[in-house]
Amino acid sequence: MPSEGRCWETLQALRSSDKGRLSYHRDWPLRGEDILGECMSLPKLSAYSGWVVDHVLPHTQENSLPSETSTSSESTSALDQPSCVPKSPIRNPAFSTASLTMPDGTKGKHESQHTESMLLQSSRGIKVEGCIRMYELVHRMKGTEGLRQWQEEQERKVRALSEMASEQLKRFDERKELKQHKEFQDLRDVMEKSTREALGHQEKLKAEHRHRAKILNLKLREAEQQRLKQVEQERLRKEEGQIRLRSLYALQEEMLHLNQQLDSSSHHKDLLKIDLSAFWTRGNQLCSLISGIIRTASENDFPTAEDQAMAEQALQEMQDLLTNLQQEITRACEDKRRQDEEEAVQVKQQESQAQQRPEVQKESPAPSQGPGGKQNEDLQLKVQDSTMQWYQQLQDASSQCVLAFEGLTSSKDSQTKKIKMDLQKAATIPVSQISTIAGSKLKEIFDKIHSLLSGKPVQSAGRSVCVTLNPQGLDFVQYKLAEKFVKQGEEEVASHHEAAFPIAVVASGIWELHPRVGDLILAHLHKKCPYSVPFYPPFKEGMALEDYQRMLGYQVKDSKMEQQDNFLKRMSGMIRLYAAIIQLRWPYGNRQEIHPHGLNHGWRWLAQILNMEPLSDVTATLLFDFLEVCGNALMKQYQVQFWKMLLLIKEDYFPRIEAITSSGQMGSFIRLKQFLEKCLQRKEIPLPKGFLTSSFWRS
Repeated sequence: MPSEGRCWETLQALRSSDKGRLSYHRDWPLRGEDILGECMSLPKLSAYSGWVVDHVLPHTQENSLPSETSTSSESTSALDQPSCVPKSPIRNPAFSTASLTMPDGTKGKHESQHTESMLLQSSRGIKVEGCIRMYELVHRMKGTEGLRQWQEEQERKVRALSEMASEQLKRFDERKELKQHKEFQDLRDVMEKSTREALGHQEKLKAEHRHRAKILNLKLREAEQQRLKQVEQERLRKEEGQIRLRSLYALQEEMLHLNQQLDSSSHHKDLLKIDLSAFWTRGNQLCSLISGIIRTASENDFPTAEDQAMAEQALQEMQDLLTNLQQEITRACEDKRRQDEEEAVQVKQQESQAQQRPEVQKESPAPSQGPGGKQNEDLQLKVQDSTMQWYQQLQDASSQCVLAFEGLTSSKDSQTKKIKMDLQKAATIPVSQISTIAGSKLKEIFDKIHSLLSGKPVQSAGRSVCVTLNPQGLDFVQYKLAEKFVKQGEEEVASHHEAAFPIAVVASGIWELHPRVGDLILAHLHKKCPYSVPFYPPFKEGMALEDYQRMLGYQVKDSKMEQQDNFLKRMSGMIRLYAAIIQLRWPYGNRQEIHPHGLNHGWRWLAQILNMEPLSDVTATLLFDFLEVCGNALMKQYQVQFWKMLLLIKEDYFPRIEAITSSGQMGSFIRLKQFLEKCLQRKEIPLPKGFLTSSFWRS
């Protein structure tokens, strides 16, 4: 039938339409869009469907002449093949417009015909609608089936991914567990290793502890043995000390007995008219020495062998002194007896002459006496003859030393001059480096000077120097060394009083080991400071004034004498150095030997200067410096005799000093007077500032 043919053509057109060619997306359920909403609604034919039936279907009827059976089969196959449906004119506006607008302008005519065909052919439209609905149903069923299959596929994929994730999680857990197990195993290994090391270290410490305990036990046993030995030695020392102390008391008793014998000889002084004061003074000194030794021994628990030796030596000297006194008295008695015999002979001669001559002659007057018939008791200006002889011997020894190395100093040879300069530097530079920094530094300087004087090579200014480089080298070094010591007193000690003690202790130690250096030190000191003898050089007739000023110790340059303050400052420095030398000893030397120039010389100097007339400004200055430096040592050595001498200075010597001191020079006298009065008031002379204590030698 023509209508059935058109129906298939309509289906073909619908299949080829835009709606028939729609592509369905599998993810539309995820989007939440209702894609099948339009399919669920009733189909609606376009207003152009009639025109399509009128114009399109007639062209396809020529090719669809078979029977209804074949047509029905084709329609069925056409329903199964929705891809052959023609495009809907509604989805293709260009086609619709081209179809409606004909070239002959008969648009209205076709519209009217279309309307009529729709009204006339309603049964055919129903069939088309049925086919469309059937197609939509089939298509919806296919879409549902596809959706179901897609959902199953997604579920399979989700299950696969879930299983894969589960497997990966299991592998991750396994790897994590394996890692933890490995870390635990490593930690356990480390702990076991640490435990083994700790055990090994503990065993090592135990072994060391056992070793140290063994050593400690040995040391304890040795210490116990040493303690027992020391206890035994201490017991023996106490026994020896008790024996020595009893011996010292016996020596002191004998010394006092001998001193009484010395005092008992005082009646010979007036009878024989001899001066025995030197014997009495020395006897008192020796008694004080014994007393000081016993007091020091009491402070130190027991006397030493050195103390006993000194006491025995003092006793021997006391015995010699008493022997000399007896010899002096015997000699004086002999002289007195001869004098009496001579006087008796003269008297007899005079009597015989008087008998021969009747006339009696007048006796000549007696020698003139001082005012009031008394002898002049004023102090002397000259020093004792024995002291002057000692002074002259030292100066002669110094001159001989200069002559001994004259060839070295007067040589024109460059090599000899170089040796001379090196020796002079090696001798003087260490003395310049003496200070109170540390006892170890002072010992290094002393060892260097001692090595140089002993003929050993020493380093000086980066060069090796030795006195054996020249036959006259030792004499030159000794002279220059002594000169440098005195110059340090003149300059360094004068400016810094504390410097006297380190310089003095080194000089004393060198003096003890090299006595010639000590003699040269005294020679230089006496020459630059004659008051250290003590000696007041007299002015001789015909002597130039400048020469006399130099003899007095002044420095004269270009016929100008130095200022008095500078002169007193230099004299003070040298007296302070001398006062420090006589009381100090090198601590590392031989303590059994006596000091080569000890405190007895200080007592002699003090006694002799008090027996001489004071000099204005000079005597007061030197007495103050000497007593401030050496007073404490003299107080400990001579005790009561020393305090008697201080009272003598205060009561007898102060008025003499004050009488000759002008008002402008009273400073030194007042300083001495205040110092002495303070010491007498406190009954003690303090240690001088800068005195070297035992802690200094440990630095």
